[in-house]
Amino acid sequence: MAGANLEPVEGDDIVAAAFKVLCTADPHEKARRTNAIVEMWQDGRIGLPQAGAAHPPPPDRPARESTKVKLVPADKAPKRGKGGSLASRQAMLHALVHIENAAVDLAWDIIARFGLDPTYQLPREFYDDFVTVAEDECRHFLLLEQRLQAVGSHYGALTAHDGLWESAAETAHSLPARLAVEHCTHEARGLDVLPQTIHRFRSNGDGESADLLQNVIYKEEVSHCAAGVRWLKHLHALARGMGQAAGAPAAEAESRAIDPAGQQAQQAQQAQQEAAPAAAVPAASGPPAAIGQQEGQLPAWAEEARRHATVEEWFHALVRAHFWGPLKPPFNEEARAAAGFGPEWYLPLSADVMDAAEAAKAAAKTAAGGAPVADAAAANATA
Repeated sequence: MAGANLEPVEGDDIVAAAFKVLCTADPHEKARRTNAIVEMWQDGRIGLPQAGAAHPPPPDRPARESTKVKLVPADKAPKRGKGGSLASRQAMLHALVHIENAAVDLAWDIIARFGLDPTYQLPREFYDDFVTVAEDECRHFLLLEQRLQAVGSHYGALTAHDGLWESAAETAHSLPARLAVEHCTHEARGLDVLPQTIHRFRSNGDGESADLLQNVIYKEEVSHCAAGVRWLKHLHALARGMGQAAGAPAAEAESRAIDPAGQQAQQAQQAQQEAAPAAAVPAASGPPAAIGQQEGQLPAWAEEARRHATVEEWFHALVRAHFWGPLKPPFNEEARAAAGFGPEWYLPLSADVMDAAEAAKAAAKTAAGGAPVADAAAANATA
């Protein structure tokens, strides 16, 4: 996008505006453009995408200022320590600043990448939620960067890894997978570790960083996890309503998944979609799943969702397919519950990890005792 005008302007739609942020390399320009878009979205100068409008596909990877932060593999990133030294607290803050910068891109990417796919039937509330997430993450980035500077460092002083975006790239084909992995699982893991991070800052004399995390960032991150849960519920209810007999349209199932205050906006969005058929959306405007959709044929994501009786079961399947790494306690049960992300969502996945660990121990013990290899394999297969 070298030489392109990336300034958000009145008349942009929210997908085009999101694209401009993703193509902005400098993190401070990214933040400034985010705030400008938020203001124009809220006062109506930036609106919903119109059916048939041409949009370039979102970039495979957001623009990054190569001289700002050197990216390294996760196992090569600096150790943060436990906050007992100034260098450790600087490393902790640097990592948080980098995470928030990546989170700004993730919020805009979900709009740019999936916001044009008509099969998801996304009401205005979806865009509202993730514009708000982008605004929050932008504010977190700037506030944490100020703290990093206050303790004598700066963003780019240390290397960082790009694990969050690498995980996002694995779900670029699917809004349900993106919601399950990035906006439910990763957000919830962030809530799990925040109390310990706050304690480490406070117990080592950095009350200002602790207060920022506890009084500003913590509660807003809860709302971000809640957004992931809310829209995965929306998709599951929508899918369950698809293909029903006449007189039981998908909108009825969908309406149970979103807040009552959004019904009027959703109805307007559906009327707009009915007035302009999905075929009018150009190939560049949406992911491949939305292209070539035949009347009466369910999209692949909906077929998958309908195989699971509950949204929690669907979530488990999505995480098992697309999330790398263990999901193990301790869990921040209070924060997860506040986000609508109760134990029925995550404990079965944690049990997977515990069962696998127990199976591995049993296999090792059996192997040490000279038992047949087949027995050990059976133990692992049961996990």
